[in-house]
Amino acid sequence: MINFNDGTLSFVNKETEEQTQIPSDLSILAIRNTVIFPSTVFPLSIGRESSLKLIDETMTGDRLLGCMYQKDPETENPGFTDLYPVGTLCRILKMIQVPNGKTVLLQGIDRFSVTEVLSEEPYLKAKIKILTIEGEVDLATEAMINSIKQNAIKMVNIVPSIPDEAAIVIQNIEDPRTLLDMISANLNITVKERAAILAQSDLKKKCERVNEALTRELEKVELSNKITDEVKSTIDKSQREFFLREQMKAIQKELGDVDELSREIEELREKVQKSGMPGDIKKTAEENISRLSRLNPASPEYPMLRNHLDLMIELPWGIYSKDSIDINKAQKILDEDHYDLKSIKERILEYLSVRMLNENIKGPILCFIGPPGVGKTSLGQSIARATGREFIRMSLGGIHDEAEIRGHRRTYIGALPGRIIQGIKKAGSQNPLFMLDEIDKVGADFRGDPTSALLEVLDPQQNNTFEDNYLGVPFDLSGVMFICTGNQIGSIPSPLLDRMEVLQLAGYTIEEKLHISQRYLVQRQIAENGLKKGQIRFSEGALRVIIDSYTREAGVRNLEREIANVCRVAAKKIAMNGAQRFSVTKDNVPDYLGPEKFFSETVQRGNVPGVAVGLAWTPVGGTILFIETSKMKGNGKLLLTGKLGDMMKESAQAALSYIRSKSEVFNIDENFFKKYDLHIHIPAGAIPKDGPSAGVALFSSLLSILKNKALPYNIAMTGEISLRGIVLPVGGIKEKLVGAKNAGIKTVLIPSKNEKDLYDVPAEVKSSMEIRTIESLDEVAGYFFPKTKDVKKK
Repeated sequence: MINFNDGTLSFVNKETEEQTQIPSDLSILAIRNTVIFPSTVFPLSIGRESSLKLIDETMTGDRLLGCMYQKDPETENPGFTDLYPVGTLCRILKMIQVPNGKTVLLQGIDRFSVTEVLSEEPYLKAKIKILTIEGEVDLATEAMINSIKQNAIKMVNIVPSIPDEAAIVIQNIEDPRTLLDMISANLNITVKERAAILAQSDLKKKCERVNEALTRELEKVELSNKITDEVKSTIDKSQREFFLREQMKAIQKELGDVDELSREIEELREKVQKSGMPGDIKKTAEENISRLSRLNPASPEYPMLRNHLDLMIELPWGIYSKDSIDINKAQKILDEDHYDLKSIKERILEYLSVRMLNENIKGPILCFIGPPGVGKTSLGQSIARATGREFIRMSLGGIHDEAEIRGHRRTYIGALPGRIIQGIKKAGSQNPLFMLDEIDKVGADFRGDPTSALLEVLDPQQNNTFEDNYLGVPFDLSGVMFICTGNQIGSIPSPLLDRMEVLQLAGYTIEEKLHISQRYLVQRQIAENGLKKGQIRFSEGALRVIIDSYTREAGVRNLEREIANVCRVAAKKIAMNGAQRFSVTKDNVPDYLGPEKFFSETVQRGNVPGVAVGLAWTPVGGTILFIETSKMKGNGKLLLTGKLGDMMKESAQAALSYIRSKSEVFNIDENFFKKYDLHIHIPAGAIPKDGPSAGVALFSSLLSILKNKALPYNIAMTGEISLRGIVLPVGGIKEKLVGAKNAGIKTVLIPSKNEKDLYDVPAEVKSSMEIRTIESLDEVAGYFFPKTKDVKKK
């Protein structure tokens, strides 16, 4: 049978194909269970390690490779002797990364044979010769081609799954070679037969082979249709019997003898009437019940239709939980559950206040963005508690399939509704609080893009008619309070971001972590580990040591884990030796947790020329970044290491160019750059680093080594630079300053245009360090190497 790739013809017209430069040496991909013909496009899954290596190297070049076909598909590492002698020259049109390998889209170009084997490791490689089709189109060949066309068109007309347009395409193909290749590619024949057709270089004999295979397939289809007609007549007889059975059921009902199936149908009708469905949806449900009553319970469609009806009945149509919003109570709940976060709490209270005054308001959708462990998910739980709504959490991390949101169509075996509808069913009300967790980690691949489905879900103007593929009828989501969370705003698509109001949560300072551990974490872990109040006590000094020397995070998740470790050690000793009391102090913390895991890097670095401290933003909060520069004899090269991205490399080039352009001002001998090489390295080489905000630190590091004067190790800086020496604003100031405080930095230089961002920085952070604003690199040079005007202090 001809298979037109689920209704889509896949072939290339040789007359319009671009001229391809054929290399003499070609990488050979061994393929099993299929044959690719010239002028066709074919998707192929790649799993072998050698094949993956071949694809990766081919993608970096002209994307041309040879495809040859295995005689035995069970051979794992085939050589040239295991392959049919004629292959297909192909071009890779597209490559997609999938969990177990790669999927490539290959376009067949021409046939070839191997003239010389070059290598078989790590993959096959050979010299090739392009093969041509010999023979002219004489009268007999033309008649055979017309016969092939008519048989192919006849196949299109009698097979319902093939689109009618295929007949027009076949009729309009003038090149006999293209016609034969296209039909051969779609015939349901063995690989051996396909390889024989591909290897045939005589046009007349090729036509005979294709015509023979096509005629055989056509006979199979006609025989199949005949059998189908006979089955249909049998079904008509079954329908007559079904009608008679229905008459018998009516008679049984009159006699008071109703069967179990009829009772089940009546119960479904009663449930639909009581479900509260809107009129048009209720009508659809009743139609489905009527269909169900006509089906035999042994029919495959029966359980599918019954499950669908059960879902429709179980959904909370028109059931809304009453919002019990009390702003004072809500503020109390937020304060009980979360320490500080004043601006976030204020915005949440404003949001709840508007909802209390106007119950029918649509939106906005709140989105909490911040590092892990700062309380984003628990904020959603607190809002649900404050409003009296059911709380449903849906983790979006790693989702690649759109059906996770919209559901599967019921025609698929094992189809399920989307997780939105499943969550609504679980909540039992049409207006729960729905938390979409890790929205920044949604992926997209060949199965669809879940973020596109979320556009409708999170749009208050559209989600009142949300239609799940499995449910098949509109469902009103406008009453649902959606709250999203994520770690990075940059990975959320812009159309989706436009539908949400983003609230940024920065990392906690050491003092905030101390308060959180004292008020929440210690008490919770004492209870969870089976200890009683008074059996273990944590001193403030002990908690500070755990925070500073055993954790490095923006949130408090690892801090709670370390506190739990201490409690477990105490629980073990109590279980073994009986009741005891434990006092955890700063001196005996290592007895519970072992040696310190983290040390102050600023002290370790010391005052060394060429070392500058930068500030960096990461998905888990702000941190400091050491930039090290050294000089050596050479010819003026600039080496950059530490897994740096293009933007950071360009910042280093710009910083060096600015220093060279003003070498007289900075008292640097211009000949220095002809006699010495400079090497900039940023430690933690396994971690990729990029962004323009390290410009000021790179400039300071370079100037320090050139002037052979060390920079103070407790001064950090951030800012993008221009080639004219202007310091430009950067993002993440709040997170960077929190990270600087946690690292023990005493002075910070920031761009003057970022002064407005200090409003969001906690007062505790601002009071713990000196913050200076800078407008140009000359000010930075004047600050570290007094020569020009000083920078402005804030």
